[in-house]
Amino acid sequence: MARFEKENRSAESELIEKLVHINRVAKVVKGGRRFGFAALVVVGDGKGKVGFGKGKAREVPEAIRKATEEAKKSMVRIPLREGRTLHHDIEGRHGAGKVVIRSAQAGTGIIAGGPMRAVFEALGVQDVVTKSLGSSNPYNMVRGTFDALKKQSSPRMIAAKRSKKVGDIVGRRGEREAAPEVAQEVTE
Repeated sequence: MARFEKENRSAESELIEKLVHINRVAKVVKGGRRFGFAALVVVGDGKGKVGFGKGKAREVPEAIRKATEEAKKSMVRIPLREGRTLHHDIEGRHGAGKVVIRSAQAGTGIIAGGPMRAVFEALGVQDVVTKSLGSSNPYNMVRGTFDALKKQSSPRMIAAKRSKKVGDIVGRRGEREAAPEVAQEVTE
């Protein structure tokens, strides 16, 4: 029992925590306003697992702690290509916000605005190009990014859905090299 807790603690210490947004909120009561804080946090392991959470409390540290706990519970695995980028271009929506995410070549870096950058850094993506349209609300942008990432599918997942081999989906190297020769024969 103690060994499991120790392993669990070491796994949690390797998580990347990114504070995306803190908002001061006010509850109007009979005697005036009662202020509190809402925090939005993204947590990831840098290897393809990421989650987000929001927490509310009267004090900032407590709100961040609650948001971090929720983010750890909501972590999902996202398939990455070569451990550095996404498999294909995707779009996600939440509310009035739309997010367009494109995979990129090695060395491109993370080209993303505020809340989306935090998600990709926590996820472990190194090369990606993004654009947010519509609402720039951090909550909508993070949720739109997660909506898009959940639509992400690897060639292995597509092959399993179609009951085919990965080589049939991606194409074999020999076929790709022979393709220009076949195309040239057809045009002659």
